[in-house]
Amino acid sequence: MQGKESITFKTLQKMKPKKSERSNPQQELFKTRLESFLNLNHALVSLSQGMDWEYFNKEFGKTYSEKGRPGLPTRLMVGLTYLKHSYDLSDESLVEGFLENPYWQYFCGFEYFQNEFPCDPSSLTRYRQRLGEEGCEKLLRETLRLAHASRQLKLSHLKEVIVDTTAQEKNITHPTDAKLLNKAREKLVKAANKRGITLRQSYKRVGKDLVFRYSKYVHAKQYKRARRCLSKLKTILGRVMRDIERKLPEVDEELKELLKLCTRLYHQTKSSKDKIYSLHEPEVACIAKGKASKPYEFGCKTSVVTAARSTWVLGVASFHGNPHDSKTLKEAIANTEQNTGREIKTIFADKGYRGRVNWPKGKQVIISGRKRLIPVLAKLLKRRSAIEPVIGHMKRENRLSRNLLKGKLGDHLNAILAGTAFNFRKLISFFLDFFYPCSLNLSFSCQNQGPIIRILRLKTYSAIPACL
Repeated sequence: MQGKESITFKTLQKMKPKKSERSNPQQELFKTRLESFLNLNHALVSLSQGMDWEYFNKEFGKTYSEKGRPGLPTRLMVGLTYLKHSYDLSDESLVEGFLENPYWQYFCGFEYFQNEFPCDPSSLTRYRQRLGEEGCEKLLRETLRLAHASRQLKLSHLKEVIVDTTAQEKNITHPTDAKLLNKAREKLVKAANKRGITLRQSYKRVGKDLVFRYSKYVHAKQYKRARRCLSKLKTILGRVMRDIERKLPEVDEELKELLKLCTRLYHQTKSSKDKIYSLHEPEVACIAKGKASKPYEFGCKTSVVTAARSTWVLGVASFHGNPHDSKTLKEAIANTEQNTGREIKTIFADKGYRGRVNWPKGKQVIISGRKRLIPVLAKLLKRRSAIEPVIGHMKRENRLSRNLLKGKLGDHLNAILAGTAFNFRKLISFFLDFFYPCSLNLSFSCQNQGPIIRILRLKTYSAIPACL
């Protein structure tokens, strides 16, 4: 996928993860069992019994070493990853809510009620980095497998898909020239102080005053005075850069990258390509989607693929550099076919995907507004706009509206996890809606299992694709 990052983490030296509490046959006399007071027909209880936790232990256990401190249980970390994006929570809020919600504890593999935090919030950050793109896509495939096992997603639905793109905004301030120039000066001064370099002047008070005056002049439409302040800020940035280069001839790698970034910003003009909109997120691009309320969005372009006959998210991919929609189609479809294990035959897209040269070969791409179609395809084309509310839910409820994860890797992870969380919430809704009629018709042979999960186990898993 575009922009993949290969990262080596110190956490790879950890020992294999511990087993979950539910796999321990040892009983606790003075602890309260969760099954004694939980509703075993709850959606999260049914989901926890239907998920293939052994698959996650096998796949994610490869990233651990045999040496070092034992890692946290795989079921705990995977369960918390699902819950975080499903309920739109920060790492800190997720860990705090874990203590208050016994259903979350049961879903994460605990047998007894917990009174202590399961992990530090920073462990979730490192675990996401450990999973990477491939690991997060495995979480997405598991939701598709459960959807197929519960008869909500048919294999025939995977042949026709709907594709659309949206802007995934980065967590940065709205960029202006004055703010960027002053921020670059502040970063250079901080880096110089860290290395013991005494600068002629830091321009701390002068830079702050110029940014304040610039914003006031622009608000009052006194653009000549505003340009004068901007020119002064650029002059100050050049002085600090030259002062550092004179006093530190041998520059380390970190400072070299910072100086390179500041040099690009210094020479940046209105007509420049590949502009810098943020110093701590230099890969951010300016995306114009034609929205009246938000003409410009700063982040990366994200492609979402759903089934044409249902609203299950089959694939999510992020792209940097603001490519044309048609140029993202090949990679988005290839990623979806890898997730589902089925070949896609028909693609429905909006007029932004016009450009036959970039379409994947062997696929039928139907653009909205096309006439003279057979009745089946004409009916499916009317459903093309069904992907819009899916993207809206992912933005409002599953953390796609503003990405708080750092770097290009964070863009990919946040987008995939948002699609995973959307499917996860659909599974929860299905179990809640389907519980009552099922409970009337099924025998209660298993005391510790909800009736819905018995439906999942009655369906043979041999019929499910290996990728699902």
